[in-house]
Amino acid sequence: MTVTADQVKRLRELTGAGMMDCKRALQDAGGDMDRAVELLRERGLAAAAKRAGREASEGVVDAYIHGEGRIGAMIEVNCESDFVANTTEFRAVVRDLAMQVAAHDPEWISRDEVPEEVLAQERKIYEAQAREEGKPDNVVPRIVEGKLEAFFKQRCLLDQPYFRDMAGKTSVGDVVAKLAASVGENVQVRRFVRYARGGG
Repeated sequence: MTVTADQVKRLRELTGAGMMDCKRALQDAGGDMDRAVELLRERGLAAAAKRAGREASEGVVDAYIHGEGRIGAMIEVNCESDFVANTTEFRAVVRDLAMQVAAHDPEWISRDEVPEEVLAQERKIYEAQAREEGKPDNVVPRIVEGKLEAFFKQRCLLDQPYFRDMAGKTSVGDVVAKLAASVGENVQVRRFVRYARGGG
């Protein structure tokens, strides 16, 4: 499969990945741009997973205030070195994540943090809703799992659709993984807090 320079350039603009990585992904995807993007994401995630065990004790705390002080968010994102923490790329992503928290009000960083009693309660509600709608017993578990996925996408930061991707195909977790792949370090969202004026 011959890959053109224009295809490589376009994929690089879409993903920020290196030229040779883009060329390889396009070849592996048979020229299919969407599949090539998926392959790069998968490879970025794999690269991030290899680094996940390394200590991330440097990083940045950043804040975003919106609407003349009506809503504010503060977030800590860690990496392995102060060199990376001070790069424009790292700081820009941290600022975007603070904006994400302000705009989309997540409750947890990842689905792993959701308490088991909350998940049990949600499952119970979704199952009752499905039965109330007269769904057959054999499809109820699939409906419950589908609704749980939607719950994670709404309430867990890393599962939320990234606000800068209007198509809604990129999650915040994808953005963090792509940053980790780009800087070559373990990158972790450590904590966040969101304030809304008069919200108690």
